[in-house]
Parts: sequence; structure tokens; C-alpha cells
Amino acid sequence: MASPQALGSDNLAERDGELYYQAGFLDAAEADHALQVLQGEMAWDQEVVTIVGRRIQVPRLVAWHGDPEAIYRYSGLNHLPKPWTPTLHALRERVKTVSDLRFNSVLGNWYRTGEDSMGWHADQEKSLGANPWIASVSLGAERLFKLRHNSGKPSLELFLGHGSLLLMGGCLQHRWRHCLPKSRSVTGARINLTFRLIHPTE
Repeated sequence: MASPQALGSDNLAERDGELYYQAGFLDAAEADHALQVLQGEMAWDQEVVTIVGRRIQVPRLVAWHGDPEAIYRYSGLNHLPKPWTPTLHALRERVKTVSDLRFNSVLGNWYRTGEDSMGWHADQEKSLGANPWIASVSLGAERLFKLRHNSGKPSLELFLGHGSLLLMGGCLQHRWRHCLPKSRSVTGARINLTFRLIHPTE
């Protein structure tokens, strides 16, 4: 069970889910260090997916780390976890301390410039469970994060800053979608870490 009070934040989702934001989860020095170290510590890959018969490169670099059994399938690809790095393990424990949530894996997305992006989607794969909690740690350039309810309204925009933590839970992934749009004004890199609990599936 999450402890949003520990984040000092109210639920930002108007309905159908839980969404909590903490700007100063890591201080500036901690966030700077994590951003620098993780660029070399994680197993980054340029993924290629097939959409309508066309093979295209994903507009960002991706890395998947976690416990050995945390195999994650999305976008038609099986992601076999690389081992936890010291920095990722420390961040996982830090997230657990403030949220009281357990995670066995983390998806890293490295947005090299504002031209890298993530389209509209929801994290609702069966392996994440019925109402998954996802903890999102942002490092680097501040980026706009958009959410919209599946009914069309309401919608929400957040600027995710360097060293921030975003907790998404309840039925949010089933009732809302989210994206990270391109931005011509952003030139710096951003690494986003989304900690997840993968459940075994047949």
C-alpha cells in the first residue's frame, strides 16, 4: 500500500486512479550523480518495432533491469532483465522507503534530446497485475508529461523535474493514457526510471 502522505502530495488524478508527485525526491547533487552514472551503468539499446508492417526505431534508448524472473513483454518484444546495478538498487530502496511499495524491475528510457519522445499509451500489460503501482524517477532535463482520461476529459499536464518522483496507481493505467511529447525547446538529456512489479504469467 502506498503512503502518499510521505510524499507530501495530494492525489492529482481528479478521478479513476491515484497520482502523486514529489519534486525533491533527490536533491540536486544526488540527481546529477545518478544521471551521470546511469548513462554508463545501464544496458542501453536502440529498439526496433514493427508497426503496420514497417520496422522503425523507437525514438529513445531503452534498458530493462531487475530480478531474473522479471521478464516483461510489451510492443511485441520480450525484455529479459539485466542485473540490478548499484545505483538502480539504491534508488529502488529509496523509493520503497517513501512509498512502502515493492518493485522487482525497472524500465529505463533515455531521451537524448527533446526530439526523443514517448507516444500515448497505458501500462496495462497482464504481467503488471490488476491495478499496478509504477514509480517514475526523472533525471536530467525537465520534460512535459501529459495525461488524459479515456473519456476525453479530464486531462492533466505536469512538468517532471530533475530528481522528481511520480507515483501512479489504482486504476489509473486502465482509465488514463499518458505520453511524453517532443519538445524543440529541450536540448538536454533526460533519463526516466519506471520501477515496476512484474507478476509471472502463463
